[in-house]
Amino acid sequence: MDKHYLTPLFAPESIIVFCGSPDDPAGQTAQAQALRQALSTQRYSGSLQYLDIHDTGTLADLAQARADLAIIALPPKDVAAALEVAGRMTCRSALVISSGIDAEQAAELKKIARREGVFLLGPNCLGMQRPKLQLNASATGPMARAGSLALVSQSGALTTSMLDWASNNAVGFSSVVSVGPHTALDIAQVLDFFANDPQTHSIIVYLEGIADARRFMSALRSAANAKPVVVLKAGRKPAGNAAAQTHSGTIVGSDEVFDAALRRAGAVRVRSFVELFSAAKCLASRYRPVGRRLAIVTNGGGPGVLAADWVNEINLHLGRLSAQTQAALKPQLPALATLSDLIDLSEEAGAEHYRAAIEAAARDGQIDGVLTIYSPKVGADAAGMAQALIDIKQSVGKPLLACWMGDASVGEARRLLNEAGIPSFRTPEAAVGAFGNIASFYQNQLLLQQTPPPLTALAQPDIEGARLVIESVLAERRNVLTEMESKTLLSCFHIPVTNTVLARSANEAMMIASQLGFPVALKIDSPDISHKSDVQGVALNIMNATGARDTYTDMVQRVARLQPQARINGVTVQKMAGARRGREVCVGLVNDEPFGPVIMFGAGGTMIELIGDRAMELPPLNQFLARRLIERARVAETLAEWRGASAVDMEALEQVLLRVSEMVCELPQLREMDINPIIVDESGAVSVDARIVIGHAVSNAGDRSGRYHHLAILPYPARYERVWPMRGGGQYTVRPIHPDDAQMLQALVRGLSAESRYFRFISSLAELSPAMLARFTLIDYDREMALVAVYKERKADAQGVITETERIIGVSRYITNPDQTSCEFSLVVADDFSGKGLGSRLMESIMEVAREKGLSEIEGLVLAKNPAMLKLMKSLGFGEKPFHEDPDFRILTHAL
Repeated sequence: MDKHYLTPLFAPESIIVFCGSPDDPAGQTAQAQALRQALSTQRYSGSLQYLDIHDTGTLADLAQARADLAIIALPPKDVAAALEVAGRMTCRSALVISSGIDAEQAAELKKIARREGVFLLGPNCLGMQRPKLQLNASATGPMARAGSLALVSQSGALTTSMLDWASNNAVGFSSVVSVGPHTALDIAQVLDFFANDPQTHSIIVYLEGIADARRFMSALRSAANAKPVVVLKAGRKPAGNAAAQTHSGTIVGSDEVFDAALRRAGAVRVRSFVELFSAAKCLASRYRPVGRRLAIVTNGGGPGVLAADWVNEINLHLGRLSAQTQAALKPQLPALATLSDLIDLSEEAGAEHYRAAIEAAARDGQIDGVLTIYSPKVGADAAGMAQALIDIKQSVGKPLLACWMGDASVGEARRLLNEAGIPSFRTPEAAVGAFGNIASFYQNQLLLQQTPPPLTALAQPDIEGARLVIESVLAERRNVLTEMESKTLLSCFHIPVTNTVLARSANEAMMIASQLGFPVALKIDSPDISHKSDVQGVALNIMNATGARDTYTDMVQRVARLQPQARINGVTVQKMAGARRGREVCVGLVNDEPFGPVIMFGAGGTMIELIGDRAMELPPLNQFLARRLIERARVAETLAEWRGASAVDMEALEQVLLRVSEMVCELPQLREMDINPIIVDESGAVSVDARIVIGHAVSNAGDRSGRYHHLAILPYPARYERVWPMRGGGQYTVRPIHPDDAQMLQALVRGLSAESRYFRFISSLAELSPAMLARFTLIDYDREMALVAVYKERKADAQGVITETERIIGVSRYITNPDQTSCEFSLVVADDFSGKGLGSRLMESIMEVAREKGLSEIEGLVLAKNPAMLKLMKSLGFGEKPFHEDPDFRILTHAL
């Protein structure tokens, strides 16, 4: 149970192969021939046996031939029979290397695999490679070089192309996995394995589409939290999008939304497969989080300028040396060197000049990374220049990248740089782009750490009132809310709106306008008209009562003529927003297939479609995410002091986004929303108009995430937070874990006795590794849960000043098993808090969460020589039985 459930597939100790008879080449598929060749070429250390489904012997013989993995490379008509045989042999996993199996056949194979308890990769894939295991179970050609990159690809053709490119560029792999269309195990499950695979240091993914957004985001966030993940996605434009969907048989969705999802997952997106490996190589380095300021050290002005141009093009910043650094460095460089922008060492630069400049840039606090460019010069030693970088690499704590331009004279230098692990590129643009990927990765990691709850700390919204509005509209078999209904919905969530009153006659419009005060705006109110401007149903800046009365009459007659079938409730009257220098922005909602609701922000007004300024973010939001969303829109440049106008109230604008996030989380009926324009100035923000489209909430009986099933990222489950009294006095809080708990969790582990650490981790580790710490604190609340007990300690310093600090004193956790009906638990309590009822409370709390998620059983392994834990679990009603795979353990189970 301590191994990943896909270990039998990706690290099998015994394999059975069904690929036809070698005596009948004509009866073998091309994949079978390639597979047999691949397996025979390698020295796989495990047990490997070939079987023929037409000559398999008795059931007793099959039982004796059991294996971890069955590899099937047969004609489509024989695959189901081979999978049945593998199931009877109690194979725990199967790999089907094939082509030409349609969706109906694939569904039948999945049904067989589920029935037999087999984890199935395929069909319609080219298999997998595990170089360190000397296992080439694929039809992709020769074994790849061993390394630390894991490659997961939805395209067999691109997989073979990537391997061919990598073989000539010294790129090695921990694993290569081809995942074709209609496969039973999808990319999400493969990512989950690599997130926990110690051989894998970084992951590269070629993606055409996904089948399940929640599962994909869960696995991707977990993987990217543990190690760098770089994604190349097809279908960026409409033509490619359609082709990718046809080819992969999965849902592609909007490219803008996919970008937003990748950012939120902490991954990096690239545009070509060469860039894919370059990014992975950089991100797998030892470099720590960086900013966006890249210093350029060069011996030629032209290449330096090209690099600086690309810095601006991809929204990086040119790193400039401080005045003090320039003054100290200048005497060490040739007379013609310039330092004001580029660090141009001139054509006379030698190795010692490069060394001095790089060391100075590395020490300067205004610089986040260094790109060294070398242009070949007559008589210069390109390899010697490269050696200067290699000599100082260990002392440079910032990203150090190299670009040795040219070809014939720099080959040896590039070889030296590659062997030293310094990312090396042939062009300045490629090098700058690689640094941009590093910067993007760490920026996205900040987004990944955000796990907001569904509701903010702002005033409680009237959720029931909002639901009543929606239910009344749906009861009328309508989907588009009127302006009055839309503004009522916004008001339920405390989003400021202009005061709007519905007039049902010309005289009513005149009286309402007079009471509100001029100028006013009049807008047609009809459940059948989505865009009022299209039917001339909007009139602005009406200055007197007569104008209001006449405008009402003209508008109703005009709209009736243009839209004779439309139902007209009347005309809304609202006072014109008074902000003289307010900026018009738009906040909206779209529903993407497959990611669900996505929040938009950008420039507002009547030209919104023409301007096309929109940034996107997946809900839920917090203030940090709201601010980043605003910053990504082009209109953000106008929100500070701009052309004589004061800076807008950013907090008010952020609160509108947070309120929209609450609406999206709590109202799954929302389909589209367009709050446009929102007028924002130094005194606040007000919504002038809104259009909302709703539909019936889609229920998913197989989804255990409750009312948030419509979200791709499950919100932080704040509802599980409880305060409990402690036996002996005091109290503690039990709540779900979140990423900010990492250091407190590490302190808990460090403070445990050696015996307690061994009982919990079955090892003598003194502390959690960074990967383990990331894995334990940033979790997907849908498939697992960790509850921490937090105790507040009060301490007085030497001066008597009392400070209060928080400390984690216990953790209970469950992880859902692959069967999706049971889960595995773990529990640890600080030694100095044992005997205070903490373990019982944590276990009862975690069992309650599992029960609410619809799980039927909780189980766990406990060492037989851990009597205290065994006694605790028995007191909670757990049953105990031997663990047949290891007599040192007992397996404890409890029905939920």
